[in-house]
Amino acid sequence: MTKPDEMATKFDPQTVEAGMYQHWLDEDVFKPSGNPAAKPYSIVLPPPNVTGKLHLGHAWDTTLQDMLIRQKRMEGYDTLWIPGMDHAGIATQAKVEAMLHEQGISRYDLGRTDFIKQVWAWKDKFAQTIHEQWAKLGLSLDYQRETFTLDEQVSAAVRKVFVTLYNQGLIYRAKYIINWDPQAQTALSDIEVLHQDDQGAFYHVKYPFTDGTTFNGKPYIEIATTRPETMFGDTAVAVNPSDSRYQELVGKEVMVPLVNRKIPIIADHYVDPEFGTGMVKITPAHDPNDFKVGKRHQLAEINTMNPDATLNEAAGKYEGMERFAARKAIVADLQAAHVLLSVDPLVHSVGHSERTGVQVEARLSTQWFVKMKPLAEAALANQKTDDAVNFVPERFENVFNQWMENVHDWVISRQLWWGHRIPAWYHKKTHEIYVGEQAPDDPENWEQDPDVLDTWFSSALWPFTTLGWPDSSSDFERYFPTETMVTGYDIVFFWVSRMIFQSLHFTGKRPFKNVLLHGLIRDEQGRKMSKSLGNGIDPMDVIEKYGADALRWSLSTGTTPGQDERFSYDKMDASWKFVNKIWNASRYVIMNLGDLQQPQLPAASDWNLADRWILARLNRVIGLVITNYDKFNFGEANRALYDFIWNDFCDWYIEMSKETLTGDDEQAKQNTRNLLAYILDQTLRLLHPVMPFVTEKIWLSMPHTGRSLVVAAYPDQQQRFVNQTAEDDMEHLIEVIKAIRNIRAEANAPLKRPVDILIKTDNAKLREVLQTNREYLDRFGHPQKLVIADQVTVPDLAMTAVVTDAEISIPLAELVDLKEEATRMQKEVAEFTAEVQRSKRKLGNQHFVENAPADLVAEERQKQTINQNKLVAAEQRLAKIKAAIAN
Repeated sequence: MTKPDEMATKFDPQTVEAGMYQHWLDEDVFKPSGNPAAKPYSIVLPPPNVTGKLHLGHAWDTTLQDMLIRQKRMEGYDTLWIPGMDHAGIATQAKVEAMLHEQGISRYDLGRTDFIKQVWAWKDKFAQTIHEQWAKLGLSLDYQRETFTLDEQVSAAVRKVFVTLYNQGLIYRAKYIINWDPQAQTALSDIEVLHQDDQGAFYHVKYPFTDGTTFNGKPYIEIATTRPETMFGDTAVAVNPSDSRYQELVGKEVMVPLVNRKIPIIADHYVDPEFGTGMVKITPAHDPNDFKVGKRHQLAEINTMNPDATLNEAAGKYEGMERFAARKAIVADLQAAHVLLSVDPLVHSVGHSERTGVQVEARLSTQWFVKMKPLAEAALANQKTDDAVNFVPERFENVFNQWMENVHDWVISRQLWWGHRIPAWYHKKTHEIYVGEQAPDDPENWEQDPDVLDTWFSSALWPFTTLGWPDSSSDFERYFPTETMVTGYDIVFFWVSRMIFQSLHFTGKRPFKNVLLHGLIRDEQGRKMSKSLGNGIDPMDVIEKYGADALRWSLSTGTTPGQDERFSYDKMDASWKFVNKIWNASRYVIMNLGDLQQPQLPAASDWNLADRWILARLNRVIGLVITNYDKFNFGEANRALYDFIWNDFCDWYIEMSKETLTGDDEQAKQNTRNLLAYILDQTLRLLHPVMPFVTEKIWLSMPHTGRSLVVAAYPDQQQRFVNQTAEDDMEHLIEVIKAIRNIRAEANAPLKRPVDILIKTDNAKLREVLQTNREYLDRFGHPQKLVIADQVTVPDLAMTAVVTDAEISIPLAELVDLKEEATRMQKEVAEFTAEVQRSKRKLGNQHFVENAPADLVAEERQKQTINQNKLVAAEQRLAKIKAAIAN
C-alpha cells in the first residue's frame, strides 16, 4: 500500500499507470469467475484489422465495452471478454503489396506461399502493436481465449459453414456481373462500394442503320453513354415496348461505331421512356441491368476489359490501353469519324472501392455467391420474436430491416491470396466440382479454387467461433448468445446483419442480446478524421499527455448512443482536471485517516446532517449510474458521477469535514474519518469501470480488503441511506451559504473579514436546521454576529438575498451604494417575476396539467409557490431601499 505522504500533490498519469496493467495480469483478474451460480455476461471484441495501429474510434469502442465488462464483473456476474483480431483480407494484402512495391517486388515475383509468409510477418508485427495499445487503454480482456480469424479452429468452422450452405443450395457458383476493383483485382460486394460524385460527360453517338432505314429523317439513331470505352461490348439497343415512338424500329439493326458490328434493336420493359431519348445501348458484360436484359433476350456477353481495367482484344486497336486513356482516344476517333454528335459535361455518382479508392468496374465474372433471400427472411422473422436483437438506438433496427428486405445475393469470393481459401476443387480432366471440409482423397487429380472468401464471411461467425463452435465447447454452452455487441453504426450492413443471419442459421440463436451502435469520432470542426485532412489523432499520443483515464472519461462522457462525437483538446484538459480533482480529494482523505486500518461506518445515531446528506446523495448517484449503464447512457452516468464528486463530495462534504477534523471532539473526528473512507471507497468503485488506473492506484493506497478493485464488489443502493429530509435540509443550508458568499463577492468583502449576517425566516424547521448547523455558517460565512430569527431588523445600508423561505442580509454600510443595491434588487424582482409568469403559463395549459406525469405537475406548482414567495420578499426589500434613498 502506498503511504499517504507518497501520493504526489498533482496527478501524474505516467506514474499512476506504470506497471498497473502488468499487476492486473499477474493477479489474473480478467478471467471469468468460474462461479457456476453467477449469471454469465459475455462480450466479444469487434476484431481490429491487422492493417495498422488502433485509432480513436477503436479507443472509444473498446472503452465502452470495458466499462460494461468491468461493471458487470464487480456486480458479481461471471464475465468473459474475448479479444481477437481480423486478417482483413483485401486491406491487409493491399498494405503488404504496397510495402513490397516500394522494394520493387510484386506478389507474383514471390509466389503464393512466400507472399503469405510476408503477410504473416506483417500480422505478427501489428498484432504486437495492438496488444501494447490494448494494455495502454487498460482493457480487461481474457487473453487466454484470444482468437485470430485465420486460426485453425476458426478456419475449420468457416469450411463447415461454406460446405453446409453449399449442400443446402444456399451457396452457388455463377457467371454474373459483380463489382470489380481493378487495383486490388478482386470482386467486391455491393456494400464495399462507396459512391461519390465525379466529373463526367454524356457522349452522344450516331449508331447508323444497316439497311438504309431512316428515323426522323436521319440514317441513324442517337445513343448517349457516359462510358464510350465499353461500347465494344454493346450487343443491342433497347426501347420500351410501350413507347410508340420506336415500335417501328424494333427488329431493325444498327452498327456499333468503330467496330462496325451489327446489333439489333429490341424491346424491353427495363427501359424508362422518360429518361433521355428512351433508347439505351445494352452492354451485358459491363452493367448489371444490361446483364439481366441480355439474359432475357439471349444476347452475347462481350467483355472488353482485362482484370486491371486495360482494354482487351475485344476493343481492337485500343487493346492494352488504360480505360480512361482509351476513353479519350475513342472519343477523338468518334469525332474524326463524324459520329460524335455532342459532349455534355455532367457530375454523376460513381462507385469507388472502399479499400483502394479506385473507380469500380462492373465486370462479368464467375464468382461464388450466397443466396440471401431465405437467410434474410429468417433474420427478419426473428426480429418479431422475444429473441429479437435489441438495437440501441432503436432506429437502427429499421435500417437493419430495410437492408434485409432489399438484400441482393452476396458475392463471397475474392481474387486474393490472403484469407480463407475457398474449399472447392475442380477435377483436372472432368472439370467436376468437389466442395468439402477436407481436400479430395486424390489431390493430385484436383486443383483447388485459387480465390479466398470475403473477410466478412469469417467475421460473420465471430460471436460463436470465438467460443469454440462447432466443437462441443463449455464456453459456447455457457456464454452464447453473448450479451452486448458494441460497434459503429457504419457497419450495420457489413457485419452486424451478417452475424445475425449466420448465427440464426447455424446455432438457432441470436448472436447477442443487444447491439450498441455508436457514431464516428470527428475533429473539433465536425470533420471526419482522415489522412488527407491531416486531422487524425493517435490515441497513444493523447494517453502519453493526459493518461488513459482522462481519455476514457472524455470519450465516454460526451456520448449519446448512435451519435457522432467531436474530439477536442479543451475537453481533454477538462477531463484531466477532473481526474486531478479526484486525486487531490483522495489524497486529502487518505492523509486524514490517521492510523485507521479497517474503516467501519459509524452507527446511524452518530451521523450529523452532512453525513446523512452525503450518504443519501451517494445512494442516489449509485442508482443513477446503474440505471444509465443498463440503458447504455454512459454520458448520463458520468454526468451524475461528476456532479456528485465535484460538487457534493469535494466542494461540500470534504470542506465540511474540515470543521470536524480541526475540532476537539475525538469521537466526531473518528466518525468523520470512517465516513470519508467509506464515501471514497464507494466512489472509487463507481468510477473504476471508466477510470481503472487511477481508481486502482488510490484504492490500493488506502485501507482496503481484497487484492484488486477489478474484482471488488460494485456499490448497490441501500434503503438505510435514503433520506429525503436530509437532502432537503442540506439543500437549504447550501443555498443560504451560497447566498452569503455571493453577497460578499458582490460587496467585495473577503471571507477573512467578519461581517454581521442576518437571516430572517418564518420557517421554524429551517431555523432549527440553521441553528443546529451554525458551525458551517461560521466556517463558510465568517460572521461577526449571526442572527437567525423570524423577525429581523435590517438596516437600510445592507445587501440582501432572497432564498427559499428566507432572506439573508449583510449590513455593509461603508461598502454598499443604495442605488446600486436598488438596481440589483430590481433585477431579482424581474427574474422572480419571469419565473412566476412562466409557471402560470405552464400550469394554465390544460394539456400539460392533464397529460404530464403527476409528479411533474406537482413540481411545477411547488416552483411557482417558491418563486412567488421570493418575489414578495424581493419586492418588499426593494420598497425599503427606495424609501431609504428618498429620505
